[in-house]
Amino acid sequence: MRTLLVTRFGTDPDAIRPDIPLHRLRLDSLALEELRLHIEDRLDVDLEDVALTSRDTVGRLVEVVHGKVSA
Repeated sequence: MRTLLVTRFGTDPDAIRPDIPLHRLRLDSLALEELRLHIEDRLDVDLEDVALTSRDTVGRLVEVVHGKVSA
């Protein structure tokens, strides 16, 4: 997740921590949709039914993606 956030969205790697809300990483709703598509392509998972907002944290994002990959 860190690599994707840094390479695709220019996020400062030091800012990526589990407790940080996604909006603090400058991810708005459009960026979250783009991130969802990148994750789906890279990990071959379907996140269509996942509701994430910019108020969710990096940790929540990782938790949701991990749950989908494990399923």
